[in-house]
Amino acid sequence: MELDPDLKVLVVDDMLAMRTIIEKGLKDLGFLNVTHATDGLTAFKLIQKAIEEEQPFEFIISDWNMPMMGGLDLLLKVRQLETNKDVPFLMITAEAHPKNEDKAIKAGVSNFIVKPFTKQIFKEKIDSIFLKKELDAS
Repeated sequence: MELDPDLKVLVVDDMLAMRTIIEKGLKDLGFLNVTHATDGLTAFKLIQKAIEEEQPFEFIISDWNMPMMGGLDLLLKVRQLETNKDVPFLMITAEAHPKNEDKAIKAGVSNFIVKPFTKQIFKEKIDSIFLKKELDAS
C-alpha cells in the first residue's frame, strides 16, 4: 500500500528515544511531514493550532503514558473535535492490559502497538489503519 509522503503526522511521546525510533520508522516508510510533542497537553495545543490554520494533522501516533496528559485523554479530546473525529490514531504502550485496549477501542483508537515492536509490526499497523480508512471511504 502506497501512503502519501506529505501526510501531516504528529508523534506524541515523552521519551526522546521512543520519538526518535517512531520518527525514523515513519521516515523509512516515506513520511516526510512529521511533527512531535512531548506530552498530550502540548500535542493537543498543536492539534488545535493546526486546525485553526486549516492544516490539521492527518495521522496521530501517541504513547499511552505521559505527563500532563496521557494518550487516552488525548485520544478522547481529539475525537471530540469535529475536524479530527476520524483522524487515524495509533496508540503505543508498554502496558498490554486488555482493559486498556478496551478503553482505547471505546474511545476510537484506530490501532494499538505494544512495546517493544519491530519495524515490520509498525508498518503492518499503519498499513492496516490506512487500508481500513480507504475501505471506509469507498
